[in-house]
Amino acid sequence: MKLREWLKEMEYELLQGNLDEEVDDVVYDSRKAAAGSVFVCMRGANVDSHKFIPDVIQKGAKVLVTEEAVTVPEEITVLRVGNGRNALSLLSAARFGYPARKMTTIGVTGTKGKTTTTYMIKAILEAAGEKTGLIGTNGAIIGSDHFPTMNTTPESYILQEYFAKMVEQGCRYMVMEVSSQSYLMHRVDGIFFDYSIFLNISNDHIGPNEHASFEEYLYYKKLLLQNSRVCLVNRDDGHYREIIEGAKAEIKTFSMEHSADFRAADVKYIREHDFVGLDFKMEGDYESRLRVNVPGLFNVYNAMAAAGVCSCLGLSKERVAHALEHMQVDGRMEIVYKSAKCTVIVDYAHNAVSMESLLMTLRDYKPKRLVVVFGCGGNRARDRRYSMGEIGGKLADLSIITADNSRFEKTSDILADIKTGLSRTEGKFIEIPDRREAIEYSLSHAQEGDIIAIIGKGHEDYQEIEGVRHPFLDRTVVQEAVQKLGM
Repeated sequence: MKLREWLKEMEYELLQGNLDEEVDDVVYDSRKAAAGSVFVCMRGANVDSHKFIPDVIQKGAKVLVTEEAVTVPEEITVLRVGNGRNALSLLSAARFGYPARKMTTIGVTGTKGKTTTTYMIKAILEAAGEKTGLIGTNGAIIGSDHFPTMNTTPESYILQEYFAKMVEQGCRYMVMEVSSQSYLMHRVDGIFFDYSIFLNISNDHIGPNEHASFEEYLYYKKLLLQNSRVCLVNRDDGHYREIIEGAKAEIKTFSMEHSADFRAADVKYIREHDFVGLDFKMEGDYESRLRVNVPGLFNVYNAMAAAGVCSCLGLSKERVAHALEHMQVDGRMEIVYKSAKCTVIVDYAHNAVSMESLLMTLRDYKPKRLVVVFGCGGNRARDRRYSMGEIGGKLADLSIITADNSRFEKTSDILADIKTGLSRTEGKFIEIPDRREAIEYSLSHAQEGDIIAIIGKGHEDYQEIEGVRHPFLDRTVVQEAVQKLGM
């Protein structure tokens, strides 16, 4: 492939060289450079990859994409761009033949609910016989293959590679979580979504290595509405007017409180020996009765959005209803154990907003006691610990505070901060630093009618301590404890 074929949708300045250079790959890791590769230089928070230019030239790369003028041999082609990450995204799409354009694409954003909603959409599409690829917090799923991902939205080159694999395996649809970071870091530049969903926004992901302010966070969230044909927006969100301001997408709405294109009514909470979830009526553009196999009032919004976008795709109500009644999402309101005695739920809620929403919703299922097992991640904003402790004290009958991903902090210091929040309430709590012991304690001391919520890690299959990830999955620990206790 000639270089110029990859540049048709990119702005650049040719500083030297030849656009007819033969190329076969795009690289941003100097260790992977080779003859035929285009090396994209980027300035990061910790590393400026321009300094690796001599290394990639020695390895045979003859094309450089830079953010500044550089001095290199005259046989090297140099393109200067305004932003290396943007260039990487556009070049990666071209290198793989713009695979996203060969599928119907659905993007989902929101402070909470992205993972559950994408899984709902995938379940509905597959119930209709449509092969569907998915990318998000739980990884990339392409057919029977599952690939772990480091970020909610992977780096642009990896993203485009996944899209290409989806096309190769015959996927007609692609559903993905679109984080604010993916726009901030230019991972999704050049991707236009056929349909998108804006679930909600709240004061989170603000701090070091995230967003500088709520205004910045909202700005990057809203970019999805500039890069979609149709967007379904939560009419009940307090920032609804700000969200839709300046949108280029056609706006459709979903709501429980206002007039909307898709509206939920007559919501019922179902707790049976083999089913814990929701039942509600959909009104508006999609008239149906839906039963959803995940608890939590916020999942009414997720289910409305999923059903709404699938109705726009022309899928039958029967397929939608069947899929929602039988679907399950790893680590998102996941029921990992249920019996006549108690119900145990694992959830990813790791901030004050999601924790409060989860516990308030579980209260609607009238447990004898609501027990919550939680900690907080290290090297993150300390305010999160105080507020989660306070919420646990106010909304749970018993809080069992324990380790999460301590990272490079001491678990004892993190738990001390959580206790500061708990001390503002009269809530009962116990401290068990070892997470496995904490989970076992919650089960061995369960009372009839309890709901036990183990939160913070959800689908994560590790516990990070001092920079090392140790195997640990809440679901598995629960199952082992149930077996050990003979429950």
